Amino acid sequence: MATRTPKSASKGPAKRSTSSRSTPAKRGATSAGRPRTKSSASGRKPPVTHQDPISWVLTMVGKLIVGLWMLLANGIGGAARAVGKNARELDPALRRDGVGLTVLAAAIVLAAMTWRDSGGAVAGVVDATARGVFGSLAWAVPLLLGLLAWRYLRHPDQNADTGRMVIGWAALLIGVLGVIHVSNGTPYPAGAGQGMDKVSAAGGMVGFIVSAPPMSILPSWITIPLLLLLSGFGVLVITATPVHRIPERLGELRHLLFERHAEDSRPKAPVKKRTRTKKETDGDGVEIVKPYDSPVLADKERREHSPEIVPGLTEDEAPAAEAERKPEPPLPTPAPRKVEQLVLSSQAGPYALPDLQFLKPGTAPKPQTKANTTVVNALTSVLEQFSIDAQVIGFTRGPTVTRYEIELGPAVKVEKVTALTKNIAYAVKSADVRILSPIPGKSAIGVEIPNADKDLVALGDVLRAQVAQADQHPMIVGLGKDVEGRTIVANLAKMPHLLIAGATGAGKSVCVNGLITSILMRATPDEVRMVLVDPKRVELSVYEGIPHLITPIITNPKKAAEALEWVVGEMDRRYDDLAASGFRHVDEFNKAVRAGKLQPPPGSERVYQPYPYLLVIVDELADLMMVAPRDVEDSIVRITQLARAAGIHLVIATQRPSVDVVTGLIKANVPSRLAFAVSSLTDSRVILDQPGADKLVGQGDALFLPMGASKPIRIQNAFVSEKEIAEIVTHCKTQMQAEYRDDVAAAPVKREIDEDIGDDLDLLIQAAELIVTTQFGSTSMLQRKLRVGFAKAGRLMDLLESRSVVGPSEGSKAREVLVKPDDLPGLLADLRGE
Repeated sequence: MATRTPKSASKGPAKRSTSSRSTPAKRGATSAGRPRTKSSASGRKPPVTHQDPISWVLTMVGKLIVGLWMLLANGIGGAARAVGKNARELDPALRRDGVGLTVLAAAIVLAAMTWRDSGGAVAGVVDATARGVFGSLAWAVPLLLGLLAWRYLRHPDQNADTGRMVIGWAALLIGVLGVIHVSNGTPYPAGAGQGMDKVSAAGGMVGFIVSAPPMSILPSWITIPLLLLLSGFGVLVITATPVHRIPERLGELRHLLFERHAEDSRPKAPVKKRTRTKKETDGDGVEIVKPYDSPVLADKERREHSPEIVPGLTEDEAPAAEAERKPEPPLPTPAPRKVEQLVLSSQAGPYALPDLQFLKPGTAPKPQTKANTTVVNALTSVLEQFSIDAQVIGFTRGPTVTRYEIELGPAVKVEKVTALTKNIAYAVKSADVRILSPIPGKSAIGVEIPNADKDLVALGDVLRAQVAQADQHPMIVGLGKDVEGRTIVANLAKMPHLLIAGATGAGKSVCVNGLITSILMRATPDEVRMVLVDPKRVELSVYEGIPHLITPIITNPKKAAEALEWVVGEMDRRYDDLAASGFRHVDEFNKAVRAGKLQPPPGSERVYQPYPYLLVIVDELADLMMVAPRDVEDSIVRITQLARAAGIHLVIATQRPSVDVVTGLIKANVPSRLAFAVSSLTDSRVILDQPGADKLVGQGDALFLPMGASKPIRIQNAFVSEKEIAEIVTHCKTQMQAEYRDDVAAAPVKREIDEDIGDDLDLLIQAAELIVTTQFGSTSMLQRKLRVGFAKAGRLMDLLESRSVVGPSEGSKAREVLVKPDDLPGLLADLRGE
């Protein structure tokens, strides 16, 4: 338990008074070294002596002058500080423009005084000073100042590059002036046969300062290469070329000068304009399924913003420099709408899809911020503190997290970096640190750290992206953006089923809304129909009445289990049609129906119609598993095993990913997973079969594991607001009214049998058939025919007596049969509860 120090002990004066106390020996030593005077011994003050009047007047005049001077100085200083404060409050862009204009004015003035002969005294002094300092290259100083002014005015945000250019040009100029000075005999400012005239004609004072010291101890054939080495360093700094990249830059220069010229001189073939095809189909118009096809659709070109880590890059300069090197990409222009609209049977006009303008855009992505530079410095410091030969080579900023790339040196184990997870979290002040070793497709370790300033990923930006507009499949849904800034969309028809899990508030309900909204934005009711199960009764109520629904939104868990049974029956009916027509997938069946190639058998009144995709969304699986676990699990397993070819797809969401809710059979048949932030490592293993979801930061941060992938993709799920959903739902309702199917609402209901029958229904039916058919009611006959014991046979006879099938017992005689054989079917129906 920590003890508290008294306040008096912490005060400065108390400490000094305590330390000033000394022992008697010390006091004696002090008295011996400095004898006391009589006045000091008696304790009285020395007498005051009167000052001369003239001296007093001079003293007062001096104090007055000092006072006036201090008053003037304070006034001037206060005014300067006020002006400086106002200058600091100016926009940084205006301050940079002011610096650039000042440098440009200095360049113009210096050029006017040094590039022409002027008789003015001031111009002569400036020209002599410039030539005395820079020697024969004084004419180049205005050019360099003009270049610096152009950098400030043309690229005001590239402060880091401007500083680097100043350093590079200064090193180049100093080296060249030193070589010029040595070439002119290294003249000195003073001495026999020397003078400032010869120094000005050579390298000036700069050339003299840089060349005279080495020339005093080294020969010229060594001094000149050293000075050229300094100039070469300036060139490397100007071009931002490290030494190890010199061969690469020379190769680029050779290609630019020679090979590019040779390529340009060759005759070029005419370029054919490429046309984008929506899908690859065969001769019958059926889509060709490619091997190793994936349900994930992402941008082919990722948005790279992994800047080179420049030493000395300050926090203020980093965002400006990166913003200039990596301009923000423009928003993608929306692709043209689909020309062909499916005409619904319920109305004369076509169904118009909602316009993408209903969905608002998100925030513009930031390529780099000051926080990124701070984290880079922190990671570098951790690696240096533990003496690990590794360096941060760059980073990729996503909407929610930034992935920093660490490259290892030779013979460095990956475990040395992965073991520093807690140290890295401590250094970057974040507990949600996730390490990838390695980054897929790169020889680098990834450290994912949440951004202090997140970007908003809107569903409108995802659906307006080129990757979403290029594919017109009705089951395309927008998911969000990954760590590298690429837009991620997925095809639910290829998943073919999706399991979504996450803790409360992690973004699961927003994701479900995004999936439904994507379907409403891209598909007509003839293309996709939906069954929505919402046991919580409030999450999906906004979609009530949309024409895509095949039944009203189901909120009762028992009715939800019955609806799933209806889906199983619908799947069987579709497979019957596929088997009878010889097709393997519902897409092939629909194309044949639309083309008129499929005709019903002769004499049949059946009219073939295309089957729409059927999307079943269950918002909370845990409630269904609590009410009817066996029936729900059986239906889900049967749907997920067989329904893919029938065009039926299932999306299951739950906030409790435990083994009693997400059972082994459900996991084995739902291959695609989307995990939001969960509370424990166990939940992450249940949903993903691997850790990672417990390290997410929430609010839409998710790990997407599509079918066939071994590593999950970290994405920021797209956000859609309630206002946007309401506007889209209103538009859909105005286009068409909902048409519900009666067989879904009247799903097959289990017949309730009497409680006293229990599990003996089958035996009771057999006993009733025997007694009514033979018109002989004997307990011993039931024992012989049904092969049951006396107790079971007597119970069956009592049940038949209670239902007026046989009369009461008459001792050893057979009982009277009260039901005739003609009434047997009705009796059996009553016993079955029909």
